[in-house]
Amino acid sequence: QVQLAESGGGLVQAGDSLRLSCTTSGRTFSSYAMGWFRQAPGKGREFVVAISRSGVVIDSAHSVKGRFTISRDNAKQTVYLQMNSLKPEDTAVYYCAAESGAVITIEARSWDFWGQGTQVTVSS
Repeated sequence: QVQLAESGGGLVQAGDSLRLSCTTSGRTFSSYAMGWFRQAPGKGREFVVAISRSGVVIDSAHSVKGRFTISRDNAKQTVYLQMNSLKPEDTAVYYCAAESGAVITIEARSWDFWGQGTQVTVSS
């Protein structure tokens, strides 16, 4: 079992940057692949980006390539999402997720643990 807590969301203008953090507690952080998802009002939970246990980026959504960067600090048990050049369409609740299995997918239903989410709002 692992507990996840996101922070760093807020209201920004288009073109600005934000860094989200997801701190964890419980079982060994390094045993989990970590990912970020987002959910806009009226839409399903969308995969953003994921990182392996060793820190290799597994995949990222086409819509964020070149703008969003995921990283992890196993010593601090924290995963980060650096978001640059934000657009109004990035507005969503952003969720951190952890996966203990060997197979990492972009399907939200396959991930094991979730945080409560942090709101990111980008104004035009």
